[in-house]
Amino acid sequence: MAAAKKAIEPRKRRRGQKRKSTKMVFVRKNYLLLLLGLGLVIVGYVIMRLENEVDGFISLYVAPLLILGGYLEVMYAIFYREKEPEPEAQS
Repeated sequence: MAAAKKAIEPRKRRRGQKRKSTKMVFVRKNYLLLLLGLGLVIVGYVIMRLENEVDGFISLYVAPLLILGGYLEVMYAIFYREKEPEPEAQS
């Protein structure tokens, strides 16, 4: 019974150990790029529906390019990471 109780208890930090601070994976720019890509996808689908023709120029060429661009923007937003400053070399 004592072993089961010990497994449930959270680990305690030793004295002098500080909690590690973790960086957020997404920053504000990631979310803005994600919203921009999502907006492009939505606009592409809306434009495709508004023309309502199978052979129309907008629904056949423009809207799919907007949708593709939106999906590529979403992928870029997910993989985007700001460059960290390089440590200066001491001479």
